[in-house]
Amino acid sequence: MTEATTQVENSPLVLHLHPIINLTDEQFFEFCQINRDLRIERTATGELLIMPPTGSDTGNRNAKLIVQLGIWAERDGMGIYFDSSTGFTLPNGAKVSPDTAWVKLERWNALTPEQQQTFAPICPDFVVELRSASDNLTPLKTKMQEYINNGALLGWLIDCKKRQVYIYRPGVAMECLDNPATVSGDPVLPGFVLDLSKIW
Repeated sequence: MTEATTQVENSPLVLHLHPIINLTDEQFFEFCQINRDLRIERTATGELLIMPPTGSDTGNRNAKLIVQLGIWAERDGMGIYFDSSTGFTLPNGAKVSPDTAWVKLERWNALTPEQQQTFAPICPDFVVELRSASDNLTPLKTKMQEYINNGALLGWLIDCKKRQVYIYRPGVAMECLDNPATVSGDPVLPGFVLDLSKIW
């Protein structure tokens, strides 16, 4: 007897707190620290988005992505990279955790040590979101545009389900690549080429 399973698209659990509760940045940071098993983000309008940990397959793909970015970043030396557990505070007030991110060293060093230890008040220069099989694509596209609207110079939404890469840049229409073997980070990440054969 075979058991059939169907993949259901997930959307985050949305908690509306306003106007009853208004968490300060410090309270939100502490809330995330005591709920470490969950990925928690906060929208610019104050809703909490609660997402379960990713599945093992997605975690493995993301690890391969971070390794490639990390090898390039260590060699390049002009910025620092972050994993999916890192929170950032965007200029619009949203608290987000991209699957991987990179920030120019000069921008990172302009932050105080205190700012670097919490959800740094900075939009990464480069962000990647990796769509797992159960993720709804529309909110991810909205999130990518939010990064660009808040100062990101380059964003990739990698859809493993359809083998597509959506490329976001400021002032340019979103570009979609179908089943690419590689994708280049030039000129924002000079010389960085992601080998997608390791991600697909």
